Amino acid sequence: MSGRVIPTCKGPDPDTRTPRLVLPPGACDAHCHVFGPGAVFPYAEDRAYTPPDAPFEGLVALHRTLGVSRAVIVHASCHGSDMTVTLDGIARSGGTMRGVAVVEPGVTDAELARLHAGGIRGVRFNFVRHLGGMPDMGFFQRVLSQAEALGWHVVLHLDAQDIVPLADTISSIRIPFVIDHMGRVKAKDGVAQPAFRQLLELMKNPLAWVKICGSERVSSAGAPFRDAVPFAQALLAAAPDRCLWGTDWPHPNIAGDMPNDGDLVDLLGEITSDPALIREVTVANPDRLYWAD
Repeated sequence: MSGRVIPTCKGPDPDTRTPRLVLPPGACDAHCHVFGPGAVFPYAEDRAYTPPDAPFEGLVALHRTLGVSRAVIVHASCHGSDMTVTLDGIARSGGTMRGVAVVEPGVTDAELARLHAGGIRGVRFNFVRHLGGMPDMGFFQRVLSQAEALGWHVVLHLDAQDIVPLADTISSIRIPFVIDHMGRVKAKDGVAQPAFRQLLELMKNPLAWVKICGSERVSSAGAPFRDAVPFAQALLAAAPDRCLWGTDWPHPNIAGDMPNDGDLVDLLGEITSDPALIREVTVANPDRLYWAD
């Protein structure tokens, strides 16, 4: 750590607008985070960034404004593999939240069982270069085998340029796998770009899921991020029963425009105006992946 400068990322828009779109009862934010407070849940010493505190109370207040009933807390790399902050949020939610873990090499079956009892239902691997890049693949495969025994899925956080070279590895996964943020493709490269074509090909696999969120990361035009809509629409058309939606609050490491989460809910209404599809993405699909038991 000596001499290493850890960048600080921006905080979320504090003035969440009430969306025009009324989400259905039981709607789930399937990708959000809890950061700190650092005085209670310290950030990892080897973290790639330091976020402003965005605690559980802030997430609950956000969801109240958005009309969200349930959530999946995706454990963030800034907290390392110490799952305390995520398990605390799940425990305080009264059954309305589940979680996705980050684990270390050598994680034991007993530790994974403890996480399962605490509401964890998946494990996430970062392949994104600014967050550390490719994990050790032996470690990756071992954890997938452990996750299979628990009925978990794996969440893959990828850079767009890695989708094609990793396609064979991804296709060989034997448990449900979820691609974060539409594969972080870049809207300026169009829906015909090789990375997105490959993502659509991967979605033919019945184990493949994708999050049609992260429009602020896909967009090349900036707010209100409408240039990301055709990508979400194509994924929704390809696999409506395996798409998830989330806010990504509090939006760590956003380089461009910080989204307003109310606007992101309304963007879902631009992706599809079909109430049945909105219910499938926000209620039925999360039910199957996170609340099946």
